[in-house]
Formats: sequence, structure tokens, C-alpha cells
Amino acid sequence: MSMLITLEKKEFMDAVSRVSRFAERRGSSLPSLAGILLVAGDDGIKLRATNLETSIDFKVSGTIQKAGVVVLPATTLKDITSSFSGTGIITIEHAGDTVLISSPAGRSTLKTLPYEDFPTLPFPDAPQATIPLSGTVIKNLISSVASCASPSSVRPELGSVMISAVGGVLTAVATDSFRLAEKKVIVPETVAPFSILIPAKNALDIIQTIPDEAITVLVDEHQCAFSWPLGIVTTRLVTIAYPDYTQIIPKTFVSEAQVLRKDFEAGARRTAIFSDSFQKIKVQFIKEEKNIAFSARNSDIGESSESIPAAITGDSIELSFNYRYLAAPLSLITSETITLSAAGIGRPMIMKGLGDTSFLYLVMPMNQ
Repeated sequence: MSMLITLEKKEFMDAVSRVSRFAERRGSSLPSLAGILLVAGDDGIKLRATNLETSIDFKVSGTIQKAGVVVLPATTLKDITSSFSGTGIITIEHAGDTVLISSPAGRSTLKTLPYEDFPTLPFPDAPQATIPLSGTVIKNLISSVASCASPSSVRPELGSVMISAVGGVLTAVATDSFRLAEKKVIVPETVAPFSILIPAKNALDIIQTIPDEAITVLVDEHQCAFSWPLGIVTTRLVTIAYPDYTQIIPKTFVSEAQVLRKDFEAGARRTAIFSDSFQKIKVQFIKEEKNIAFSARNSDIGESSESIPAAITGDSIELSFNYRYLAAPLSLITSETITLSAAGIGRPMIMKGLGDTSFLYLVMPMNQ
């Protein structure tokens, strides 16, 4: 089947960049999964890709002189298009088992992949929930928590981002059992209650792809789709029950401190230079001296201690943390002042921005 289309260079480059992340990056028994399906027909020009976990169908404007379908290797196509410079028109011509991509600046001939193997893209046929939202809201929710999901595949639910809606509040949560992040956004009360688990890796690909504008979220038992006028992205859902994380969020605290975020960030970072192979640093709430003290010791390098001013209520307490986990939420907290709420020895500490009820970060201490 031959094809002849012309497209605007920059728009095609952007489309390939967006779509290629959904192609299979590892080896597969289906070579076409490593490709982008280019369709020119009655619905216009579309680019499709899937790795069987996630998929995308994305529309791009252009002129169809001859309709057709072809699968091109995603990595090579991305390499070619990302080297485009300037604006202008490109022509894509398919004949036999090759495609000619030409522009005034040059020509590339690319071998095609088998079209017959390319799977039908999954789509929620009978969505149990249809939720209109802004892309910005989804991006904000997922980007605030996804880094806390477990990288291990042993417990798929911990490798996921949970998104739920109840009574006008949309909540995203992720945890790897060492720390937990929760982000809440107010949405119209008309949003029907739902709860889904999206694999964190898929969720990150999705938020790099969807627009900031209005989108529609379609949910069924096994998958979730994010649809907008130019495209639709679909992801498999994890169907294992999520742990009741609210049980591990402490309700009472033995000590609370308010510190300037920049002081806390700088003090912890300097101290971490002297941390051990577990990146362990000690954090002391010292009520009498009205400060928080950081200390770390490494037998190969030396040791360090320093303190920062803090408003402290409750008891003095000393806890040890993995520095990486302690520093993780600081870029997500927008308030100048942060609150640290310690529930006791061996119990979690909660970090929040002062006056910000939308974001909560829980971190478990290490053994002393």
C-alpha cells in the first residue's frame, strides 16, 4: 500500500517526539511494537504507538495525496525528526518496504516494519466513569507524588499512583512504604467518585504528553484513557487493592517545628556530604535552643554538625533519615516555611508547607 503525504516539519517533529515514548523500548516478539504506525485516511493523518501497557493515537495536520498505512521504527524516526532545523514542509512517500522522507535540506530512506503485526489500540469501550478535567490538574497531581512510588515490580500497587475523587476533592497518592506523598486538588462536585491505580512509569509518560487544556478521563475496570481533540492516551490499570494509607498517617505528634525551607534544604544538603553509604543523617528537634540540628558521620570522610533556627512546640527528639527521602519533597513545597511534625521514635514524620493543606509528605525514620 503506497502513501504520499506532506506535513509541516516542526509539527511532525513534535508529534513524533510525543508519540515515540509509547513505543516498546525493549526487545519484543512483535517488531512492530518498536514502531510508530502512520495512518493517512478519512480521519486525516494520525500517529499511533503502543507497548501494550500504554498507547497513543495522535492527530497531526497535513495534506494527503495518497492514503496509506505504514509502520516506521520509532527510535530512528525520532532521531531523524529531532535533527530537523527551521520550518518548512516535508514529504513522506511510501513504496514497497521503504519510506522516503524528503525536505529541501535532504532526503532519508527508511525501512518499514511489518504493518500486519501492529496491534489494535485498547480503549475503554464501556467507561464506568467519564470525568472532564484540566490537563494542568492531572499533571500537578501526578508530578507531585509519582517519585514516591516503588521502582520494584514485586508489589504492583506500590509501583502505582492512586488517583481518587470523592466529594469534590481529587487526591493522588504514591508510596514505596518508606515514604508517602499525597496531593489534593479541589474539583467541581459534579465529578463522579472513582478510584484508579496507574503504574507510575505510565503516569509520567502520560503527563508529558497530554495538553494543559481540557481533557476527558475515561475509566473502565482494566484501563483508563485521557482524551482531547488531537489525541487519546490509554494506560493499563493495576487492579490490586491499594493499602489503606490513611492508617499510617499519624493523628498526634510529640514534637512540631517550623523552619524556613531554604535553611532546612541547605543545612541538610551540607550535612549529607558526610553521610554514610545509607545516606543517613540525624535530625534533632532541640526545644530549649529553638533550633533543628543536623549531624552525620562517615568513617572514610569525617563528620559534620550544624543547626538552623526553628520554632518548636512539644518535646525535644532525635531521629535519623535517609537524606534523599528527606530532601525529596522540598522542590514540591511552595511555601517559604515548612512544618515538620514528628510522631515519636521509630514513627513517621510529616512534612508540609505552612498553611498548605493540599500537599502532605510522610517519611519513615531509619534505625538510630
